[in-house]
Amino acid sequence: MPIKPILYFSMYSAILFSLDAYPASKIENNANISEAKNTETLLLHVYKKPSCGCCKKWIEHLSADNTGDHEFKVYAHNNSKLEQLKANKGIAPRYQSCHTALSIEGYVFEGHIPAKIIKQFLANKPSDAIGLSVPGMPAGSPGMEMGNKFSPYDVLLLRKDGSSEIYAHITLQKEQY
Repeated sequence: MPIKPILYFSMYSAILFSLDAYPASKIENNANISEAKNTETLLLHVYKKPSCGCCKKWIEHLSADNTGDHEFKVYAHNNSKLEQLKANKGIAPRYQSCHTALSIEGYVFEGHIPAKIIKQFLANKPSDAIGLSVPGMPAGSPGMEMGNKFSPYDVLLLRKDGSSEIYAHITLQKEQY
């Protein structure tokens, strides 16, 4: 086998393994991350199961949120091994939901977190945080809209040491937008 193909294969393999164990076959859309860092757009990669309808609605919530100085550009990735991804990122089972989003900087956003809360976090990142979580699937949260049904819920700040604390308490549906 010629040297060049082996070299290219080696370089390609190194790049894939540096993606924190995300299977390349599961990535549907590639983003130019360096370009996104230089714009006002907030880039999120969302990892979800292919059949999840509420995940798609949450992605629509993020994509439609153009109320602030920034807007989200969202890349969806179908992944049937979400548990492994969540474990690799330090998201304990008690904090998990149906989808995981990752920012350019590697922060995690687990579950049905309102876009405005993600923006708030990214504007003022706590130094010992890995991200935010809304465990479970609260009725009325973004992506889980059910008419007038709404259950108050907490958005948790996830810390590097595995602990958490309440980052925001959402009492009313209108507080999410």
